[in-house]
This record gives sequence, C-alpha cells and structure tokens, in this order.
Amino acid sequence: MTSILTNSSAMAALSTLRSISADMETTQGRISSGLRVGSAADNSAYWSIATTMKSDNKALSTVQDALGLGAAKTDTAYTGLNAAIDVISEIKAKLVAAREPGVDKLKINKELTELKNQLSSTAESASFSGENWLYNDTTTAVGTKEMVGSFTRNAAGNVSVGVLKFDASTSVLIDTDDAGRGLLTKDYDADAELATPTGTAQNFFLVDAGSTTTAAGSEIKLTGTTSDADVEAMIRVVDAILSDATDAAANLGATNLRISMQDDFMADLMDVIDKGVGRLVDADMNEESTRLKALQTQQQLGIQALSIANSDSQNILSLFR
Repeated sequence: MTSILTNSSAMAALSTLRSISADMETTQGRISSGLRVGSAADNSAYWSIATTMKSDNKALSTVQDALGLGAAKTDTAYTGLNAAIDVISEIKAKLVAAREPGVDKLKINKELTELKNQLSSTAESASFSGENWLYNDTTTAVGTKEMVGSFTRNAAGNVSVGVLKFDASTSVLIDTDDAGRGLLTKDYDADAELATPTGTAQNFFLVDAGSTTTAAGSEIKLTGTTSDADVEAMIRVVDAILSDATDAAANLGATNLRISMQDDFMADLMDVIDKGVGRLVDADMNEESTRLKALQTQQQLGIQALSIANSDSQNILSLFR
C-alpha cells in the first residue's frame, strides 16, 4: 500500500542512515584518538585494566627516577672511596720507604701529612644531594641507606614499594663525633694484625679529625726517633685500613651494579606494559581506515535510498493528472 501519510521506505532508509552515521562517528573517533577503547563505555573491562596499568607505569617511571638518584649517590661514594684507597696505598708505600735504614723520616712525615689532608678533603667532598656516606659530622651515626627500587602489584591487587639497602656505616672514613665510627679515625690494633699476636695491644689511627669522642691509640706519624718496630706496626694498621676500605668499595660496587640492573629491568618492564596496554585499547589504523571507507560508501548509498523513498510520494501526483 502506498500512503502519503506514512512513508515506510523512507523510514527504513532513514533508520539505516542513522545506524551508518553512528558507526562512522565511532570509527572517526577511533581514527582521531588512535584508541579502540577510549572510555569505559567502549569496553569497561579493557578500559579498567588499561587505566590501572597506565597508572602503574607512571609509578614505575618514578621508581626509575629514584633509581637514578640512588645510582648517583652510590657513584659519588664509590668515586670518593676509590680515590681514598689510592691515597691509603700511597701512605702505605711511604711507610715502607720509612722502614729503609738511613731515610729522613721527618721529610716522609711531611708527605704523610699532605696525604692525610687529601684523605680528609676527599671524604668531605664526596657528597651528593646533601648526603655523604664517607664523612659524618653529626652526632647521629650513619646507618643503612634505603633507595626505592621497585613497585609491584600482587595477584590480589595490593601494591608495595621495594627498596634497595646499603649499610653506609661500613663506608664512613671520617667521623667527627665518634672516631670509632670512621675507618680512618678509629683505632686498629697492630698486634692483632700479626700472624702470632703477642697479646700486647698497640693501637694506631690514621687521621685525627678532632672527633668529640677521640681514638685511644696514637696517630700514624713519623718523628726522627720513630723505631723500626713502630713503623712496621703502622704499616700493618694501614694495610688493615686498606683492606676494610676495599671491602666497603666492593660492597658499594655491588650495590651500584644492582641499581643499574634494576634500572634496565624497569625500562624493559615499562615498555612491555605499554605494549600490553596498546594491544588492549589501541585502534588498528589499517582496519579503521578500511571500515571508514566502507561506511562512507554505505552512507552515500543510504542517502540515495532515502532520496528514492522520498520521491515515491511525488509519483502519486501522476495518478491525478
């Protein structure tokens, strides 16, 4: 039946055209944003997962920054400690030279004084961002240092922040409050360093930093009357200091390596998460461009169909001519 009041064909064509326009709007939105899931309305499950993972990736980026700061601190401490080891080795060599009969011990002592001044300068200068792991001038002992190293989310959705730790008390060279807390300022028993100790303590320390709590032993320095036995005792003490400083540097190096490895892992993890989120929500531009072309063709055909349907009512006029 043909009616001038109700044009069923035009209504059907208009409905189809509306559906095509809606699909085109969706496709154009995906093309302009690059996202297949741009809001919770598109796919609530994927949108929720992607939003959470994007938030976690921001947290991982902050962890990377923290790792960079931690690496800078350990690098600074290691550089200072490594330089100090070189100076301590030079002091050891000077003391060995002082053992040679007939040498001028006073002249060697002047060199020792300058080398000890260099140790103090090195320790005090090894500071980064207000932290110095080699030089302590406060009443509080340098303890374990924590550096943010990871951000994790478990299966239950609970998050936690992991830390990397380094016992900085092992790397302190000079402590101006308590001499016993610094490798260069504390006492070492030269007798204990003998293969067969005699049982008579002979304590020496390398640097006098004017600590509030002083060391009980004698400072390593030479006079014109310093005996060969005392020089040998000093050599044993300096060698023990060198061994402890080397151990501290090794621990710092291991911590620095761990930070570097964790930093590389964080970078790889962030890339993997970005890729995973992309698989969930990113639009396939090849597919969307092909769909848009097809929808444009359908839209043109829909407009033509609507035009034909609308012209049907005009054909009725020919019946009344």
